[in-house]
Amino acid sequence: MSRPTRADIDLAALRHNYGLARTLSAPGRAMPIVKADAYGHGAAAIAQALADIAPAFGVACFEEAAALRAAGIEKPILLLEGFFGEEELQAAAGAGCWLMIQSEEQLRQVEAARAIPPVQCWLKLDTGMRRLGFPPEHAAELHRRLRDCPQVAGPPVLATHFARADELDSDFTARQLERFTEHARGIDAPRSLANSPALLGWPRTRAEWNRPGFMLYGYPPFPKPHPEANKLRPVMSLRSRILALREVAAGETVGYGGGWTAGRRSIIATVPAGYGDGYPRNMRAGAPVLIRGRRTPLAGAVSMDLLTVDVTDSPDAATGDEVLLWGKELPVGEVAGWAGTIGYELLTRLHARVPRNYLNRD
Repeated sequence: MSRPTRADIDLAALRHNYGLARTLSAPGRAMPIVKADAYGHGAAAIAQALADIAPAFGVACFEEAAALRAAGIEKPILLLEGFFGEEELQAAAGAGCWLMIQSEEQLRQVEAARAIPPVQCWLKLDTGMRRLGFPPEHAAELHRRLRDCPQVAGPPVLATHFARADELDSDFTARQLERFTEHARGIDAPRSLANSPALLGWPRTRAEWNRPGFMLYGYPPFPKPHPEANKLRPVMSLRSRILALREVAAGETVGYGGGWTAGRRSIIATVPAGYGDGYPRNMRAGAPVLIRGRRTPLAGAVSMDLLTVDVTDSPDAATGDEVLLWGKELPVGEVAGWAGTIGYELLTRLHARVPRNYLNRD
């Protein structure tokens, strides 16, 4: 019998969520974003589950693309950060990757490249994110340079990225869209603007290429209910089991540092999951887990391999009972709030030692 902590990955839920992304994208296309090991879900398995219906995939860097190629993924793969140096440009072109061009240095290296297969390029415009990309005022000239470059295959795609699309009451996304539209006007090129929150909540941002990421894994990117986001189905359920139960007298402390003190005679359950698995050390006492369908509070500091919960009000709790750390009945975004972070981080920080158990492969 092996350690019981595992992540169940529901591929039927994944395909449902991608179906929603395709519907919202129509008549444009939806490119699944599988960077950061598909947000902790396992990039190879996720891409394989969508390979028959996805037109292309998006990753952060060439190393992630190479891993997908090694797993048998043959669809185009967009490198969202572009490439790092001439050697990687050669490798990426040879592997049939698409390139996001976000700097003058990258553009010049493409223009100067020799003996590479023609490569599809995307041109990133910085409309307000202020991380990567060109000033949109130069879009026409930059697009012309790429279009006329013999190393570039097909029409370059114009792209941007939204900084605050998850804030539906902010006008920042509308202002980014206006800036993009103003400077893309008259340029004959496909467009790509919408990430997950934009695809769900900002219909005017949907274009020829859309880039659903977080939404594929089943969690709304918004702090409040939303009619489209409410259709999503969580893909990952992080589970473990009760390893031990012990009685703690009133006034006794639990865990490293004695940060939690029993206010009454208590029953403490120990669960074999901790920050070595990706469950945050700074999770506050009181954070919920689910045992026998009942919300049960975290008690004491999370350690590397173990955590403890107060099951005093669950007298039927027993060793071997399943513990849900996050999943369909306990949204990862809610759990993340107890650690002062967001669901994106909890999913992507899940450690490789946690087995991924793939359900509904067919």
